[in-house]
Amino acid sequence: MSEVKIIEVNPDELGIRIDRWFRRNFVGLTQGKIEKLIRTGQIRIDGKRVKSSTRLNAGQFIRVPPLLVGSEKIDKPVKSNQKFLDRDYIRSKVIYKDNDIIAINKPAGIAVQGGTKINRHIDAMLDELVYDSQFRPKLVHRLDKDTSGVLLLARNSFSAALLAKSFRKREVEKTYWAIVVGVPKCRKGVIDIALQKKSMVAKERMILGEGLSAITRFTVLESAGLSASWLALYPETGRTHQLRAHCRAIGTPIMGDKKYGRMDNITGSIPNVGKLHLHARELTTNHPRGGKITIEAAPPQFMSETIKYLGFK
Repeated sequence: MSEVKIIEVNPDELGIRIDRWFRRNFVGLTQGKIEKLIRTGQIRIDGKRVKSSTRLNAGQFIRVPPLLVGSEKIDKPVKSNQKFLDRDYIRSKVIYKDNDIIAINKPAGIAVQGGTKINRHIDAMLDELVYDSQFRPKLVHRLDKDTSGVLLLARNSFSAALLAKSFRKREVEKTYWAIVVGVPKCRKGVIDIALQKKSMVAKERMILGEGLSAITRFTVLESAGLSASWLALYPETGRTHQLRAHCRAIGTPIMGDKKYGRMDNITGSIPNVGKLHLHARELTTNHPRGGKITIEAAPPQFMSETIKYLGFK
């Protein structure tokens, strides 16, 4: 863009911050550049100066100044990593799609967002899930890198706000499957143990019995003697590593969990024993347009192989 443009705010963009609107619509525009454009009055809404935190209303008009970095346009699409940002790859993970929601079956081993030394992640692939919409899908919750299963995306700001509210108010019903080492003392139960984050050098771990309340309900679906069990886990809170730490707390760490698990009592030739056997199986939430929606995701192949190996049905 080499000239000033005036763009009308779409109804689906209601409530979004002005800085986020620019980052979403102009790939490559940094937060620092946006702050400078706002500070110098080059970005305006209805002719008035704004702050980065100013939220949009439908029908407003945004002044978009010439957006150039050196001699390159900032709205030039970022080149995709051919292996991880391939359109066919990420679209093959889609298990549900309508005008407001996309759900994917996130593979184990891929982070949801980037971070230190993480260049391959789901968030970087979301441009490939725009389809017929003019908006980039937005993350409304997270899964651990090594956890597979249902990951929900909002296709517009309207649905993003409502879905985020549902997660925040704990209105979303989540079911996880886990293959654990050992057998819980009871077939059904509630794990009510507070968790507190403790950061270590290049690591992060949750400490039991301290910090914020964390509650998980569980049911034993099947067990293989005393060596392993298949659990259904129903988290009522959403703390970091909650299911992994809670399973360890009751003496049955999740198979393949290198952070909270123990491998010394696993015998035999269980396939893929080193992979985390935790899968977000099902999610039920209020749909932005009304009613309830339930989405299921099939477990990854390595987990299905373990289930078969242990004789579970």
